[in-house]
Amino acid sequence: MSITPHILMCPPDFYGIEYEINPWMSRSRQADRELAKQQWSDLKSLLEQLGAKVSLLAPVAGLPDLVFTANAAMIYRQQAILAHFRHEQRQGEEPLCDRWLSENGFNVQRLPDGRYFEGAGDALFCGETLLAGYRIRSDIHSQQLVGKLVDSRVIPLELVDTHYYHLDTCCCPLAPGVAIYFPGAFDDYGRAALREVVPKLIEVSADEAHSFACNAVVVGTHVVTNSGCPQLHRDLTAAGYTPHATPLSEFVKAGGSAKCLTLRLDGEEAAGWKGN
Repeated sequence: MSITPHILMCPPDFYGIEYEINPWMSRSRQADRELAKQQWSDLKSLLEQLGAKVSLLAPVAGLPDLVFTANAAMIYRQQAILAHFRHEQRQGEEPLCDRWLSENGFNVQRLPDGRYFEGAGDALFCGETLLAGYRIRSDIHSQQLVGKLVDSRVIPLELVDTHYYHLDTCCCPLAPGVAIYFPGAFDDYGRAALREVVPKLIEVSADEAHSFACNAVVVGTHVVTNSGCPQLHRDLTAAGYTPHATPLSEFVKAGGSAKCLTLRLDGEEAAGWKGN
């Protein structure tokens, strides 16, 4: 019996570039809010057309990055490991996400004080293994604690390019043992570790990584990306996937794209525990 993918999104009613916490963000290069709303709506519609159920987190004035729901928590079955953001500008999102997840049946868990963790932005399952980005936003000790909470093997991956500050900006598991990735975001150890634990890696070029090719949403064998990733789409097609492009330029201005705008509540396609 197939399970309907369930995704959490947050409308971009208050989205904008109000501060600068990554190299993409510049208050002098503002997002077009009306265009952002249209792009977000088009992404939501496409995901629904592909069979996903989309639930909504209410937007809040003064929290422009609440739209990036991937960072709210890491979901493991009915557990939600809540984010604790490194930058104070985003910490106001934490109680709102805690409340929504609790009210919707998740057992919300917090890491100890002083531990930074940015949810599914930095913690991605590939089979039973948890790929864990660290250094720029999440810290390595947090990732080990998350691994213990979900009783999973953790592969720590140091992110070395500040443009790829979350793991989901440079790596996207597609299925157990299959992922797309941008090698330039990782150090030598990280690249070697990925090759060891993910037998089939689809490499993304620097140009397409800069268009957030790796920040993709996977629904079954469908892969949704920002526009501007033609080579990746050819590679995905050759690997048996159906790629879809939808423009998300206004969110790239803040350092996010398709995956950042979504939190999978029922388990990513690549999670070995998906479906129970």
